[in-house]
Amino acid sequence: MDGITGALGWLTDPAHWQGPNGIPTRLVEHVELSALAIVVALAIAIPVAFYTGHTGRGGALAINVAGLGRAIPSYALLIVLFPLLGFGLITPLVALVLLSIPPILANTHVGLRGVDREVVEAARAMGMRESQVLTRVELPAALPVMMAGIRTASVAAVATATLAALIAGGGLGRFIVDGFALQDQAMLVSGAILVAVLAVVTERGFTFAERRLVSPGIRLAAGAEGAETAPTELARPEPVA
Repeated sequence: MDGITGALGWLTDPAHWQGPNGIPTRLVEHVELSALAIVVALAIAIPVAFYTGHTGRGGALAINVAGLGRAIPSYALLIVLFPLLGFGLITPLVALVLLSIPPILANTHVGLRGVDREVVEAARAMGMRESQVLTRVELPAALPVMMAGIRTASVAAVATATLAALIAGGGLGRFIVDGFALQDQAMLVSGAILVAVLAVVTERGFTFAERRLVSPGIRLAAGAEGAETAPTELARPEPVA
């Protein structure tokens, strides 16, 4: 309780809400790093997943290769990259991108492959081009599972971005690292609270975006529970050619 009480006092101190080391500055740094990592991960994972999910080719290989990122602890990945890339933004950014790709790639692939094949073949029989089948038939149906993967990657990126402070990076992790170094429990706990709140806000934000983007009919068909259990399904992806 002393830590929580001290954190509340620290968080309500006006001095901690201004200047280059203030909470707003560190929050912006944290959000920028996390958002940039997700954007880069999307640019890499989505085209690959669209190809493998739509064609059914190379899906197992792509998921297995991307899944290697899930087996590597975040801290270990940062340590491996640091001697190669050094201090600054690039090292944590690369680490976050590598950790964000697997859930986005796997969920998008599984979502596309989960679309009823009879519906897909019917769309082709109606004369739709392959790009139209993907964007008008498969993608809308796969969107709930796809958004679940993006949401998972985003929350993980927000949580993992705290490690950037270990290599002189910015972000909210700075409060945790500096609080530990200075034995300032109030600062340390405050940093942890801020990261937790940002992660919850991120998760809620993507949940709201999913409800806005996914049509009610597809939501009813997929079910909110289906979207939540998508990561469990990834452990047993369907065989692909």
